[in-house]
Amino acid sequence: MDLKLPKLGEGADSGVVVTVFVKEGDTVAKDQTIIELENEKAVAAIPATDAGVVAKVYVKAGDKISAGQRILSLAGGGAPAAAPAPAAKPAAKPAAKRLAPQPEPEVEEVVEEAAEEESAEAVAAPVAPPSLRRWARELGINLGKIRGSGPGGRIEIGDVRSYIARLQSTAAKAKTAPATSSPAPAKPAAEQIDFSKWGPVTKKPITTLRGVISRRMTENWNSIPHVTQFDDADFTKLNELRKKYAAAYEAKGCKLTLTPLVLKAVAATLKKHPIFNSSLDEVANELVLKEYVHLGIAVDTEQGLIVPVIRDVDKKSVPDLAKELEVLAQKARDRKVSGDELKGGTFTISNQGAIGGAHFTPIVNKPEVAILGLGRGVMKPVVRDGKVEARMMTPLGLSYDHRVIDGGSAARFIVDLVAALQDFSEELITL
Repeated sequence: MDLKLPKLGEGADSGVVVTVFVKEGDTVAKDQTIIELENEKAVAAIPATDAGVVAKVYVKAGDKISAGQRILSLAGGGAPAAAPAPAAKPAAKPAAKRLAPQPEPEVEEVVEEAAEEESAEAVAAPVAPPSLRRWARELGINLGKIRGSGPGGRIEIGDVRSYIARLQSTAAKAKTAPATSSPAPAKPAAEQIDFSKWGPVTKKPITTLRGVISRRMTENWNSIPHVTQFDDADFTKLNELRKKYAAAYEAKGCKLTLTPLVLKAVAATLKKHPIFNSSLDEVANELVLKEYVHLGIAVDTEQGLIVPVIRDVDKKSVPDLAKELEVLAQKARDRKVSGDELKGGTFTISNQGAIGGAHFTPIVNKPEVAILGLGRGVMKPVVRDGKVEARMMTPLGLSYDHRVIDGGSAARFIVDLVAALQDFSEELITL
């Protein structure tokens, strides 16, 4: 029997093979890891779905494979694989008319075109409960064109509703667009330049991770109107507290840095300014205010920037955050962080303090609406109570989505954040 790459969920339908752990003649047990697959910013272990002896391996390190593609074949395996589920029938055009009553021909074509674009990503039979399948049949909706947000790509009722809303929105835009509107100008083709004409060069291929970073940063910059609010925070007290308790934390097996303290200060400030802990739902035209605080931490690795997420920061102690941060950062550097550990963030922090530099303008990590950048703290002369004192001043840069957040809100947020950092309670650090 053939072992194929399964559909791993949204955004995980393909990847690059990092490691192949088996060869022809090896005996494989069910659920044993057979390959590691690099997808987006994570490296996932792909297990065997059956047991047997490897008859042939079809992939090697560096190959790009997609869901449904053969990885290897087994001889003497267990029960034969179940026959694939029949593909869902394409939705009939009358069903599209139920979503948008009696659309004009050009509107119907737009709806069909949008559905076809989404169906290009559907490579396996949809997973959905029977009641949802029955409801979809009654509406004439092809579940094969919908990405599931549940475990293993399972389609939930909210996924279907979002799909219907997207079709209705597309049809409405097409119907109201001026008939004489001209198409957007095509993006100019990239020009390839032979730089070797002017001197020696070295060429390096773009890695999968760098490609993902490039695509995401371009999308974020082009789709979000960015504004950055700058300030400086006095980290003198914060650094003194860190030094005071560093040895005690070392004795408990974890390293106390300034980052866990910044996490707590940011979480407290987000509670006071919940709009910074939100996302813009462009389909439903709604602002989603999140009652949880999951902070993404930008980790500088040899392969590129990776942003794992620490969940429920507002509910965790500084010692717990210090331990979790250390483990998660190391997993990111070793490319062992899972896809789930990169998702669900509500606000991101990029701390360049250990490297150097001052103010910078971080790019908002969509679908979040704000990100905080910290530069390196430097001792500077500061006037306090009419006297000049040497204080450790740390530059802050708060970038935000101007569609959601106004300048006044950003100024109030950073003022409260600076106060939370400068007046940090020692009780939060004690073990």
